[in-house]
Amino acid sequence: MSEQTDLDHFWAVIPAGGAGTRLWPLSRQESPKFLHDLTGTGRTLIQATYDRLVPLVGDRMLVVTGQAHRAAVVEQLDALDETAVVAEPSARDSMAAIGLAAALLERRDPDAVMGSFAADHVITDLQAFRTAAAGAVAAARAGWLVTIGIEATYAATGFGYINVGAALADARGAFAVREFVEKPTVEVARRYVAEGYRWNAGMFVCRPTVLLDLLAEQDPDFAAALRGIAVDPSTLAEVWPTLPKIAVDHAVAEPAAAAGRVAVVPGAFGWDDIGDFASLETLLAGEDDLTVLGEADLVRSVESSGLVVPGSGRIVAVVGLEGVVIVDTPDAVLITTLERAQDVKAVVAALKQDGRGHLT
Repeated sequence: MSEQTDLDHFWAVIPAGGAGTRLWPLSRQESPKFLHDLTGTGRTLIQATYDRLVPLVGDRMLVVTGQAHRAAVVEQLDALDETAVVAEPSARDSMAAIGLAAALLERRDPDAVMGSFAADHVITDLQAFRTAAAGAVAAARAGWLVTIGIEATYAATGFGYINVGAALADARGAFAVREFVEKPTVEVARRYVAEGYRWNAGMFVCRPTVLLDLLAEQDPDFAAALRGIAVDPSTLAEVWPTLPKIAVDHAVAEPAAAAGRVAVVPGAFGWDDIGDFASLETLLAGEDDLTVLGEADLVRSVESSGLVVPGSGRIVAVVGLEGVVIVDTPDAVLITTLERAQDVKAVVAALKQDGRGHLT
């Protein structure tokens, strides 16, 4: 590898799911945010995820995505063998997706360490990310379920947090996780930042068997079902709908942390999950008051600020508006403010309720 030698038996798992409802109408069920270039680099979010993982794992990757998105993922990741793209028959949340990858890797490589990295995150300092990942792999080899805790640079209310404990004697550079905590209020978030809590980005590194055994302690049938699919993949369509719909955080990470079995490796590498248009504007903001994602020639601005995404080919003119969000697509136009960006998901819910789910 040109940037860094890959880590022996380290596998990257990329869960590629979610509709990104707060980024509607740019992100849709049929074309979720990980398939879009939201950073203006010419690479989609899943392509950027692939790019930063290759130096660590080479071709040892598994992507788990919905059946409806498999063809697009295969097309975008054309350097990856298409057999490495596993299609879920239906959305069952992250435990099923990551657990299936763990079950497959448990059989494929007895010495495997797997790292789960979402397809739709943005990371700016690639070398710092790879250093943190390598530290997490080392701790995982010692038997820990490891998460990478992101340096909390402000009192974010859209992220969960990690309460960091003492340094671990058997995993250099890693610390015990006291607990995972849910998205806080502003006041609580300020206290978390002051006390050294770290953001929970949902990055987990462990031996596949460790993950599945931890799951088996909470739900033995769930773990057995995943291992059964790995033994006989032809049962996937039949078994999958019977699996619990639960996030890996709730199914495994939180109870394991309560039992003192989760480690955290600190990471400071410029991370964002682009949860809404306000975070996208912050990520893209330059010297101009009005940020444009797309063809700048299509936007005309007079004393305005915020974010415009011109996606229909029409001219978008903004006059005298502060903190505005305008997303123009061929079949839908969103107009809101950066302050209300989190509320966009309510529009998606209303469209589904009105029988216009095809627009979401």
